[in-house]
Amino acid sequence: MPVIYGAAARPRGPVRVQIHSKSGASNPLQNKIILASSSPYRRQLLERLHLDFECHSPNIDESILDGEQARDYVCRLAQTKAQIIAEKYPQAVVIGSDQCALLDDKILGKPGSHARALEQLRRAQGKTVVFHTGICVLSLERRYCAVDDVPFEVVFRNLSDKQLEHYLEVEQPYDCAGSFKAEGYGVCLFSALRGDDPNALIGLPLLRLTTMLEQAGIEVV
Repeated sequence: MPVIYGAAARPRGPVRVQIHSKSGASNPLQNKIILASSSPYRRQLLERLHLDFECHSPNIDESILDGEQARDYVCRLAQTKAQIIAEKYPQAVVIGSDQCALLDDKILGKPGSHARALEQLRRAQGKTVVFHTGICVLSLERRYCAVDDVPFEVVFRNLSDKQLEHYLEVEQPYDCAGSFKAEGYGVCLFSALRGDDPNALIGLPLLRLTTMLEQAGIEVV
């Protein structure tokens, strides 16, 4: 089983999400499921699968390595996040995920500020941006580790600075790779979307994740 060790981190307090099955009770025989993320977007997506889970933030170094490709970058971070939490909870099934945007063969991260977000959106005008979402499901107890990259393409419209400024004022997507929220007002920025799983664009590819969880022994349906 491949293992990538990230920087040691002290996870924040867990967030527990309990969703009952149709019978009104959760399955006590399933392994604990942990989402290695503090992202509210990923938590909301995982809730769609009606599984009981906890959220722990691994707080890893997300710096890009020299010469690292987008696919390798998001897969490395997804596996590192899962590995850090799995070492603390070895009996759990841990989900790690990370995302970046690729524009003109350059990786775009989270802007973090209004100025950087405006710069990213200006560069994307009329172009196709590929979003790479890395997903990892790791179970140390079962010696199972699956890692994959799920790409999704977004074609941006040509908009004026005034329109981009208005969008940023309304949405303030400064914690989102590529400076937009596809599940919100960000849809007005695009002329086309291409990909197998639109959930990947938001941050968690549920189609691929469902298969991985079932292979790790989790009953999703």
